[in-house]
Amino acid sequence: MTRAVVIGGGIVGLTAGLALRHAGIEVVICERAPEIRAAGASLGLWANALAVFDDLAVGEQVRSIGAPTEMYFHDPAGRPLVTPGFSPEDHQYLLVHRARLNDLLADAVGLDNIRLATGFTAYEEHADHVTVHLSDGSTEDADVVVGADGAYSAVRGQLVPGTPAQEHPGHHAWRAVIPATGITVPEDRLILGTHGCRGGYIRTYDGSVYWLLNQFDSPPLTGTSKQQVLERVVHMDEEGHDGTLARLIAATPEEMILHNQIMLVPPLPHWVSARVALAGDAAHAMSPHITAGATLGIEDAALLGRLLARTDDVPAALAAYQADRIPRYAHVARLSAEVEHAPTPEQFARHYVAFSHWMITDRQRSPRKNQVDA
Repeated sequence: MTRAVVIGGGIVGLTAGLALRHAGIEVVICERAPEIRAAGASLGLWANALAVFDDLAVGEQVRSIGAPTEMYFHDPAGRPLVTPGFSPEDHQYLLVHRARLNDLLADAVGLDNIRLATGFTAYEEHADHVTVHLSDGSTEDADVVVGADGAYSAVRGQLVPGTPAQEHPGHHAWRAVIPATGITVPEDRLILGTHGCRGGYIRTYDGSVYWLLNQFDSPPLTGTSKQQVLERVVHMDEEGHDGTLARLIAATPEEMILHNQIMLVPPLPHWVSARVALAGDAAHAMSPHITAGATLGIEDAALLGRLLARTDDVPAALAAYQADRIPRYAHVARLSAEVEHAPTPEQFARHYVAFSHWMITDRQRSPRKNQVDA
């Protein structure tokens, strides 16, 4: 039986583990943290990610912890930004709580297949297997290693030296999920503000509210995270601090606000060797303004599972994976840049829905069977 070691117990690593197990592959997932946990508040899953979870027999469970949501943008005066030529499906996604999704996927993979408090140190490739050295001094032998250990990937550090995550200069994000606070939130609202600020608020499946705000080309930060985001919310609503987003932020305790300097992974010359592959943010961490990083990483995991299920020739399967992924992500980067650099809110909204339309309607991305069969 083919055996895989997955490095990283986040959403992409757990999905990879689940996809590989569905392919009949023995899997162990190594997570350096002492528990399965999620960095961040909520995330959006688009239709293509939900199709993966359906194939892996957890789709209904995932939908049960999410709220169906639509990605329509408004200007600071509350006027909707119309995007003619696109269907309602191009705007629809599922908002889920990261931690609950991680727990669900960990249960589906099987906790016996996850090693916690076990970080990656290095790997050694051999002609017919790969040996993984771990932080507790142990080793694991496998046929394939999947590096799903995020933007700061240690696996990438060995596979593609000299490619550390880089700051997206001046790009910061703040967000939180808070319980219903007595503030009326009758609808979801995503706003394209001024001064490079974008964000809004979305109701979650359990009655809480997820708010977010990010800024491109931010001036240097001063003060606490709450002070920083309140300073910027005035660019999001013509009512200024009397707006709903400002009230939600003001009602959020400082310790619940998550702030991130946005980090990017530079384009990589390769994603694989004969027996090691990168997936998710380890391979392609991008700006979250397209809110598709998790969905795209879930697709990576599914493709690895499909390709490795078809053949005992691991190097051929990984070569097919790379041949599919690198051109695809070059196109993703171009579409993402069009969104980021759109000169007007109207063009931002139009480029955004063009991206989501392409992502969820693109061809089935599994290479043909005869490309990988032994």
